[in-house]
Amino acid sequence: MNDETNYADAFQELQRIVSEIERGQISVDELSEKVKRAAQLIKICKSKLTSTEEDVNKILKELESTEGNNNTQ
Repeated sequence: MNDETNYADAFQELQRIVSEIERGQISVDELSEKVKRAAQLIKICKSKLTSTEEDVNKILKELESTEGNNNTQ
C-alpha cells in the first residue's frame, strides 16, 4: 500500500495491527515492522483527513460567498 491507499483500507489495516498487538499475537521479531507500518498508515489517514477537511472548508466558503452575493442582489 502507498499514498494511493484509500482511507478505509488504511484504517482497517491499522485496526488489524493494533488488535494483533493488543492480543499479543505479534512476535517480538515482527513488532518493529508492524509499528513502522502502523506509523505509515497513520500518516496516510492523517493526510487524507486533512485533505478532506480542506476540501470541505473550501466548498463551504464558496457556498457562503455565493449566498452572500445572492443576498445583495
